[in-house]
Amino acid sequence: MIRLAFAVFRKDLRLSLLRSNGLLQALLLGLLLVFTFSLARGPAGILPAEAAAAIFWLASVFCQVLIFNQLYAFEEANLSRLGLWLVPFPVQGVWLGKALAGYLLLLLLQAVFLPAAVVFLGQNFVNPDLNGLAMVFLVDLGLCAAGSLLGALSQAASGKESVLSIILFPLLMPLLLAGTAAGAHVFGAPAPGGTGGWLGLACAFDAVFLGAGLLLFGFLYSEED
Repeated sequence: MIRLAFAVFRKDLRLSLLRSNGLLQALLLGLLLVFTFSLARGPAGILPAEAAAAIFWLASVFCQVLIFNQLYAFEEANLSRLGLWLVPFPVQGVWLGKALAGYLLLLLLQAVFLPAAVVFLGQNFVNPDLNGLAMVFLVDLGLCAAGSLLGALSQAASGKESVLSIILFPLLMPLLLAGTAAGAHVFGAPAPGGTGGWLGLACAFDAVFLGAGLLLFGFLYSEED
């Protein structure tokens, strides 16, 4: 499974960077969201730290959807999904490889969103500690584990699976709350209950969706409608 995951990761990352239209669309969408919400800045010209962190993660979630739709569309465009099913490795390697590729692409986009949030939303790095950095990596891990499942659902032919992909979005709320609390802490606002509890919540969410991906991906990615 690791060999298949690494092969899918390299292939998807190379295609995403060479065919950069989808990645550029995700980048522009995220920046547009940050700029649009910056118009709501008050007379002092500064948004609350919690609002700025929520905008950052909202942009990340929308970009996550575009990234994984593109990654799973690679096999649909040339009907090569059946070839992945025929390789003598567990098909969960496809889910893992695409999750890793999406993870790296999302981090690249967030490296642009973060300074944009600082500039347009009037924020400062007050508490850039290890807890805040760890929270970003943990929240991104959960987003990409769930996003890889959503990407498989989005390529399904029947309407039933498409509805299921919409239902999964509310499940991201605990993870986004954790990311918002940690982001607010980095921007100078106290995180309710401290960052330790939010780190635990993010770890629990990641464990649930990593396990769900390993168990369910084979059914979601099947050729059956």
